[in-house]
Amino acid sequence: MKFGYFCNTTNWKHKPFNQLLEEAREISVFCDENNWDSIWFTEHHFNHEGMESCTNPLMMGTDVAARTKKIKIGQACNVITFHNPIRLAEDIAFLDQLSEGRVEVGIGRGVYGREAINMNKEADLKDQAKNFRLFEETLSIMKKAWTEKFFNHKGEFYTYPAPNFKWQHDMSPPSEEFLDIDTNEVKKISIVPKPFQKPHPAIWQVVDSPSSIEWAAANGINTIMWIPTVKALKKRFLLYKEAKSKAENREVPLGEGICLVRDMFIADTMEEAEKLAGEHIVNYMRWVCHWRGLGNHMDPGEILPETDHKLDLLNYDFLHKRNLLFGTPEYVVNKINELKSELNLQNLQVWSNFPGIDHEACMRSIKLFTNEVIPKIKLDESNIQIAS
Repeated sequence: MKFGYFCNTTNWKHKPFNQLLEEAREISVFCDENNWDSIWFTEHHFNHEGMESCTNPLMMGTDVAARTKKIKIGQACNVITFHNPIRLAEDIAFLDQLSEGRVEVGIGRGVYGREAINMNKEADLKDQAKNFRLFEETLSIMKKAWTEKFFNHKGEFYTYPAPNFKWQHDMSPPSEEFLDIDTNEVKKISIVPKPFQKPHPAIWQVVDSPSSIEWAAANGINTIMWIPTVKALKKRFLLYKEAKSKAENREVPLGEGICLVRDMFIADTMEEAEKLAGEHIVNYMRWVCHWRGLGNHMDPGEILPETDHKLDLLNYDFLHKRNLLFGTPEYVVNKINELKSELNLQNLQVWSNFPGIDHEACMRSIKLFTNEVIPKIKLDESNIQIAS
């Protein structure tokens, strides 16, 4: 199993921003020095409340790339509907070159309307169909930019190169690769640099709905999932497996191409884990569930008792039994083994720096996971391989 740290930089206590950055750097360097496979940064905007405070995962990743040696650097995610596709493709390729091939590309469509309408009016989440068309076209342009020496594109939202632009320069030899020789009109363009990884870094899409899962599988894109219970995840994993098997005309193993994010906090006792971090994860889930209620936390076919308000049932006990890796190392090892047994889980991201959590407590949780959980999972895997 590969382990990644999901560094969703939060600032509920409104620390000075440079302090927040130092804390993220400490987590990143620790994970690199202790053989974690990857670290992932998020993109959110206008979050004065402090739930999510990293606006640019590529800039954060660049800072971390300069301070680390081995760890893969991902984004969970770049909200690509907010960005000019060529500029984003260039920035990702540049980071891949700076890090000598350590980039994992996370992509998504956005979940917060306040962000979408202000970052790009075409990405307005009130029109989901249009938002998806923008997402699909943006990704198509990025792939062309990475993989083709010279490319062009004409779509609903973007046309490259700009029509009717003529180029003539004594130090730019005319070539049919990009130019109409007779008119000097530019017909194709090329980005610099191309990615270090060929043809491009691995792409991971943050998904939730069945249609997104099937689309990612059909288009050769890995997926990142978060929140659902094991039973609900089983349906999602099977859906991805079936769609990917059909698209690639092979029997894809369950769990291939999927990464799961889980909220994690480890302490010496179950009670201490709840005391130190329980309130903070509940507060964060109140933020997340404000729009969509508790549906993502439910087992298939489950019916919750009626309440006056949609989040009345949201408390620590409700969350813990469903999807939290909160507790002692032994408890967390058992829960990860359950994920492996039921889902053949191959990629796991965890995080402990919830809004409001004390940084020292967060670091201690990460260190306990590093020293007392990862080795046990790796040892179990080694024993299984030897036995088979």
